[in-house]
Amino acid sequence: MGTNENNFSTIADKIIREIICECYEDGQESQKILNYLNRENIMPQEIYDWLLNQHDSKYINLLGSFYRLGIGTNKNKKKAFEAFQRAANLGSNSAKSALGVCYQLGFGTNKDYNKAIELFKKLADEEYSEGINSLGVCYLNGTGTSIDKKKAFELFQKASNLGNYGSKCWLGLCYQFGYGVKRDHNKAFELCKESAEGECPDGIKRLGRCYLNGIGTSIDNKKAFDLFQRAANLGNYESKYLLGLCYQYGHGVEMDHNKAFEFYKESAEGEWSDGIDHLGSCYLIGIGTSIDKKKAFDLFQRAANLGNSEAQYNLACMYEIGDGVMKDTKQASYWYNKSAEQGNEYARNKLESLYLNSTRCSQS
Repeated sequence: MGTNENNFSTIADKIIREIICECYEDGQESQKILNYLNRENIMPQEIYDWLLNQHDSKYINLLGSFYRLGIGTNKNKKKAFEAFQRAANLGSNSAKSALGVCYQLGFGTNKDYNKAIELFKKLADEEYSEGINSLGVCYLNGTGTSIDKKKAFELFQKASNLGNYGSKCWLGLCYQFGYGVKRDHNKAFELCKESAEGECPDGIKRLGRCYLNGIGTSIDNKKAFDLFQRAANLGNYESKYLLGLCYQYGHGVEMDHNKAFEFYKESAEGEWSDGIDHLGSCYLIGIGTSIDKKKAFDLFQRAANLGNSEAQYNLACMYEIGDGVMKDTKQASYWYNKSAEQGNEYARNKLESLYLNSTRCSQS
């Protein structure tokens, strides 16, 4: 088809309105954009080239997303960050939100929690729900500020009232664990259900966890499995890990170690630390694959470096007995300590055992 300026702006507007705004962080943006462009008989590079010459903040912000996703060009974190910055300087709230996330994660720039929270605070002042939600996460986790669970809860509630389905999921989490509010599993379940109805992948996943663990509802492993599958199809990497658990242990589906291995592998590809850790366990004891101690060690190390307590413990065990790596009690103690600092009781017991053994050796 002959594509003119108006055609490109119409196409770009539809991508912004129906894909970017609806699918942010669900892992499906790239494929949905490519499918849409294919239906319109437009090459990805054509729309990318058009975006390069646009001066409207919404199109510059979309250019940043193209760099982030690698559409019509190679993935480029630095260029994505620069495009978000340009669009933010022109007043785009969506770009300011993306810029805050870049500072928070160190995406295309150095990590700067202060700049991230400053941007989120400005967005919250403007009643921009995604900024309010992100600010709530900062207060919940103590990112760039001190932990304030009450404030986090209030911000999630405010964003939820503005129709943010991700915030409904966070509110559910607050009610489940009593973060800034009295624990109420029934409310947690209802909020996760509302979030899932808005097709929020995290909400769908958390609703699945409610059915799996009987939070505010009766246990229903089949419903849990179906919800994890639905969220995984939307690109949620934690759900792929949870599907792996379902297949490994037969929760709501027939046990299948080969499928468990494949889902752990997919989760690990998304850098989900529990997925990486469980993939390591598959290689360690041969679940859905042949035993490979070296691969197991490398995966445990990768997840441990991401702060995963179980992986830190598993890595320490391998160092302690020299399994898949040269025996090194100093490294074992280091990783047991890292795991114990996160509350792992098994790691604490191992540390005490190592200390007692070293004391006996020094006295003999």
